[in-house]
Amino acid sequence: MRKNAAKIKNESKAKEYRRKLSIRKKVIGTSEQPRLCVTKTNKHLRVQAIDDAKSVTLFSVQTYGKGKVAEHANAEGAKLVGAAVANSLKSNKVAKAVFDRSGKQYTGVIKALADSIRENGIQI
Repeated sequence: MRKNAAKIKNESKAKEYRRKLSIRKKVIGTSEQPRLCVTKTNKHLRVQAIDDAKSVTLFSVQTYGKGKVAEHANAEGAKLVGAAVANSLKSNKVAKAVFDRSGKQYTGVIKALADSIRENGIQI
């Protein structure tokens, strides 16, 4: 499953992959405290709540597809996605979660998403 980080030619992608592996060593989700895995591209944003103990995705919220919440992966869209994630966690009776930023730097859209989840009553 793991790529050899030495074979990744793009330096910024190699750094991101190393950060992703170091984060995943420490961040583990359970059914009481799921892992919120964030996937961000230039156009879209997706957040999955994952129970690593059972290897099950509880739900996902994204900016594309049938259940899209926002149009773009900008800061305003991240706030809408964060509010939807918080509402889904509350409906599953979950008050805490762990945040997996997938190697992305904690600025801009990722920070706006995390702040929105916190503002809506979920402890990260």
